[in-house]
Order: sequence, then structure tokens, then C-alpha cells
Amino acid sequence: MFFEIAIDMAVDDHAFTLDFSSDAKLTALVGPSGVGKTSSLNAIAGLLRPRSGRIVVDGQVLFDSAGGVDLPPEKRRAGYVFQDARLFPHKRVAANLAYGERLAPAGASIVTRDEVARLLEISHLLDRLPATLSGGEARRVAIGRALLCAPRFLLLDEPLASLDEDRAETLLTLMERLRDELSLPMLLVSHSSAEVHRLAGRVVKLA
Repeated sequence: MFFEIAIDMAVDDHAFTLDFSSDAKLTALVGPSGVGKTSSLNAIAGLLRPRSGRIVVDGQVLFDSAGGVDLPPEKRRAGYVFQDARLFPHKRVAANLAYGERLAPAGASIVTRDEVARLLEISHLLDRLPATLSGGEARRVAIGRALLCAPRFLLLDEPLASLDEDRAETLLTLMERLRDELSLPMLLVSHSSAEVHRLAGRVVKLA
């Protein structure tokens, strides 16, 4: 089982629960704005603490309120791709990718920088600064940096948001390739039913 999540959360006076298990390589978390999708990703990554519950990813317990387990974010090894990419603006693409490599534990790498450049088709961007990238290019670089930190799983928060149709299609195709070529559990937050239908093997609804 890739994801086994049962948590009770309270964020900014909004309380909600998330309870699901999934053996799909890519699981989608869907629902209207404000129901707690991004907060759920933050809890799984270790950036927010649930009030109670249990988080298990690919067999490893990351959080268990009853058992007193609460691994810090760096021990959880989540590759987190945020909506706004969050690249270092003063570093070129190659340096942004190198930052991800430096975060990887020794001997734990799952892909090389050359493989990431091929998978995500960003070889021609390596000398560029983030300010010169399109939204789709920046998201691809952010995914590449996340992969190079040797994550145990990927969290993707609205990776296609605000992209035009052509750029969204390019990124969708690349995400299919990641799903099919890498043995890496992925949890996707999305508002797009077409995106979810195309990518997800399991869909979880938050209401």
C-alpha cells in the first residue's frame, strides 16, 4: 500500500478529516477550494501537525499520534512541488537542480541530473534564470529539483494551475512519463477533472 492516511486536522478554524488508503502509483486528492487539500499535503510532508491520526507512506510510519511518532520533514523525504514552484530566483536552473542533489542522502539518488533533464525536457533551460522561464518550464524545473533530492514520494499541488492549454498538455505528458517510469508514489492535488481522469489510479474526495 502506497498511502495509508487517517488524520484529523484543524487549520485556521476549519476542521476536517482525511481517511483513505491507496495502492495506486498516482493518487489524486480533489474537492472544492478551502476544504483542506493543500493542508493535507502539508501534514503528510510534516509542515503541519494533525490533531490526531496516522500517516503511513510506502510502509513507513511518518506520523502516529497514538504511538508518539512525528518524523521531522527532512526524515520524511517528501518531494514537494508547490503551486508557485519556489525556485531560487538568483540561481540558474542548473544551480536550482544542484540544490536538490545536495539534499539527497548519500547513495539514495533515484535519478541523475541528466536523466531528470531527459525526463522533463529541460536540458535547454539549464543556463536560464527562473525569471526568464514560462510557468510550465518553472514547474518542470521544480519537479526536477524535487526528484533530485531522492524523495520517497512526491506531493504535487496543482502543478497545471494557470497554464495555457499547450503548456498544460506538455506537463501532463511528462507527468505520465514520471508515473510510468519511476517507482515513486505520487499524491496530486487538482481541480481539473480531465487531469485527474488521465493521471490518477485512485481518486479521493474531500468535501
